[in-house]
Amino acid sequence: MLFEEYKYFHYQFPEPQYLGAKHTHLSWINRFIPKGISTVFDAFSGSQSVSFLFKQLGFKTITNDFLNFNNQIGKALIENKSFNLDDEDLITLFQKSPDKNDFTLIENTFTNVFFEREEAVFLDNFRANIPLLDNEYKQALAFAVINRSMTRKITMGHFGHTQALIYANDPERIRRNRSLIRPIKDLFLDLLPSYNNAIFDNSQDNQSFNDNILDLLPKLSNIDLVYFDPPYCDSHADYQGFYHLLETYTEYWKDKEFVNGTKRYEPQRYSGFDKKRNVISSFEKLFELSSEIHHWLISYNNRSYPEINDFKKLIMKYKDVTIETKTYQNGRGGKGSVAGSQEILFVCKPRKAHFISTQKQEQLA
Repeated sequence: MLFEEYKYFHYQFPEPQYLGAKHTHLSWINRFIPKGISTVFDAFSGSQSVSFLFKQLGFKTITNDFLNFNNQIGKALIENKSFNLDDEDLITLFQKSPDKNDFTLIENTFTNVFFEREEAVFLDNFRANIPLLDNEYKQALAFAVINRSMTRKITMGHFGHTQALIYANDPERIRRNRSLIRPIKDLFLDLLPSYNNAIFDNSQDNQSFNDNILDLLPKLSNIDLVYFDPPYCDSHADYQGFYHLLETYTEYWKDKEFVNGTKRYEPQRYSGFDKKRNVISSFEKLFELSSEIHHWLISYNNRSYPEINDFKKLIMKYKDVTIETKTYQNGRGGKGSVAGSQEILFVCKPRKAHFISTQKQEQLA
């Protein structure tokens, strides 16, 4: 590469199928990353695409998401420096598990909801074998790829509907997307090379966390830039509702109730940022806890709650802020990304110091 800062850009992020993922906005976000920083924190990391950009830029990258299936992507692609899944690992993952009798959650809960029984049994067996891999990064990579395989298998790529098997038997939909009828094992094998090829060492000790951001922030220090991409309250999907199966599969819940037609887990994990009754107080706490971090970048949407001007006022208690906008030309799912809506980026910097001359101070006295 011509510039040292782009030397890791031949590693490509495996494109996600995730509502609200920022992979289509990376070059735009990159324009507003300040110079002279070294440690960056991606606080609501989701698909990990922005964290991957930070890693490519050579920053020490700390990433966090309160959903564990997203954290596993962070372990696999951000924290992981060198471990791939090789042929021996695949033998381990695809073997008949000695613990299969203890792993029947997907078969018992999701057969004839999202999968035929054969596929559900395969997923249980695969999940039973993940802990047999010899380190946490290989395990995380297995989670990341199998979870991505499931989103490819299901029409619309999420689990907030009950039409999966109906669509998988619709010849017109199959013609447009043959992944609907392909075995998940084949999808996994197709996707794996893009994940293996995305793993690199940027000479930093990157970290991935699975925590509520308000609990994690007080434990961190020496952050130069924090990137916030919170749930867009009232304008985007309920991520726990849309991706509940991936969290259920990763956690392999033993203490949850599975409700409604999609078998979503209850109780859900508490975010604090996805309900109107909580979101403003959560942002106030978030910004207070981040006040010592010099630079903030905040992704938002012009259809979210609170409204843009009210949100700006919350920020201005701590930072000087400018607002950048990017208009959606085509819909991408959710009312916050329909054609004509705007992706917002709040670019937040330390407040300018205001000095008063000695003469002026004497006059004021």
